[in-house]
Amino acid sequence: MTRISRTFGDTMKKEAVPAVSADVIFASTSSRFPSYRIGSNNQIIDAKENPKVLSMKEVVARETALLLEQQQRLSVRDLASKFEKGLAAAAKLSEEAKLREAASLEKHVLLKKLRDALESLKGRVAGRNKDDVVEAIAMIGCQLSSEAKMTFELWLLIQVEALAVQLTQREGELIQEKAEVKKLANFLKQASQDAKKLVDEERAFARAEIENARAAVQRVEEALQEHEKMSRATGKQDLEELMKEVQEARRIIMLHQPSKVMDMEHELCALRIQLAEKSKRSLLLQKELARSKGVKDNLSNLYELDGAETLGSYLRIKPCSDIAPELSKCSIQWYRVSSEGGKKELISGACKSVYAPEPFDVGRSLQAEIIYDGQLIKLTTTGAIDPAAGLGNYVEALVRKHDVEFNVIVTQMNGVDQPSESIHVLHVGKMRMKLRKEKTAIAKEYYSSAMQLCGVRGGGNAAAQALFWLAKKGFSVVLAFESERDRNAAIMLARRFAFDCNIMLAGPDDRTSLET
Repeated sequence: MTRISRTFGDTMKKEAVPAVSADVIFASTSSRFPSYRIGSNNQIIDAKENPKVLSMKEVVARETALLLEQQQRLSVRDLASKFEKGLAAAAKLSEEAKLREAASLEKHVLLKKLRDALESLKGRVAGRNKDDVVEAIAMIGCQLSSEAKMTFELWLLIQVEALAVQLTQREGELIQEKAEVKKLANFLKQASQDAKKLVDEERAFARAEIENARAAVQRVEEALQEHEKMSRATGKQDLEELMKEVQEARRIIMLHQPSKVMDMEHELCALRIQLAEKSKRSLLLQKELARSKGVKDNLSNLYELDGAETLGSYLRIKPCSDIAPELSKCSIQWYRVSSEGGKKELISGACKSVYAPEPFDVGRSLQAEIIYDGQLIKLTTTGAIDPAAGLGNYVEALVRKHDVEFNVIVTQMNGVDQPSESIHVLHVGKMRMKLRKEKTAIAKEYYSSAMQLCGVRGGGNAAAQALFWLAKKGFSVVLAFESERDRNAAIMLARRFAFDCNIMLAGPDDRTSLET
């Protein structure tokens, strides 16, 4: 709101408002309040004179009464009571207050301009006219104060309405939050009760299990005690029965002892006579045999088998006398001898002084026959060939794989010695065998009846680490492994996979003996 300075009249230019003498009398000032209206650009335009003219005091009193009546109608108490009746009525009153505020502002502008005009006339009049002007200015100031108060009350009412709306919204939010908190508290309470119930159930279940375990242990203890008592009683009973049997046997022996001794003495006499006659006859026969077979007896003690009789080693025919003929001048043949029935099977190709047992030889005895100058000498192992320790478990572990690789060296190919000692890889698979060098495949054949696989039958000290493989007709190799274990495992694994394909994989002339 614009503040009006008291020195407004002093700042006005004298040329704008010409001086008026003190004795000038305004015809309308003493009798009535001047009537005017505000035009464009805030210019004061005189209105037409009314037939009924009121004095200034009456006009001011009338306007004051109207303002007081309007103030009573728009009091804060009345508006507050209307606001409490409902938000709809408050909104309606707010709109009316805004309209009235606009009208009041227009009236306030008019009064302000009127007061400015009177201030400008105050310095130009004197006497009674000056008093009337001062009184009019005071009345207008009171009216302006009333208008300002009313405007403030309207603004305060609007603020109260906005605050009430905010409080209502906040109260609704608080009620909703309270409901959610209450709901969460109920949920937590229910969860706590459920957890407590679950813990109680688990505790009861655990106690029941413990009681059952205790009862089971007690039953086992009772059964053990009962068994121990029964065993003690049975042992005592058996001991008593045995003592009775021993006593009965002793009694029988005492009763029959004289007759048995006499019978035994007669038998001994007869046996002594027979032994004396047979001893004389045997001496004669021994002398005759010594004369006829002296040379043959000398040859049978000229050789022996040397080496461990287990899978993974090799047996060598070793001369044990200086007069033994050289083995190169003798004919040698190895045989397998079955433990049941003593059936002898020829090992094809085993005609050297060294032979390395292979998996087919396990559980059988080996026999070497030496022929020299028409004389036959037989050398047999003391027992059956024993399996290698841990080889069976090793092969069972390899069976689980789809393809097993072994590092080998090709020593012979199609009967021709190979000078190169490069490393090759032998693949033993479930369906086929393959020999390759790096990425080049040398042989790759499926298991078939034409395939042969066995240990090398001869070959010196390295025979226990080598095998013979006839992949197909016209292609055979002799392979040397890194160890005896790998050689025997490869043979057993290949025969196992071939058997799953209904193929009997063996060495030369071994298939017939296996089928029979």
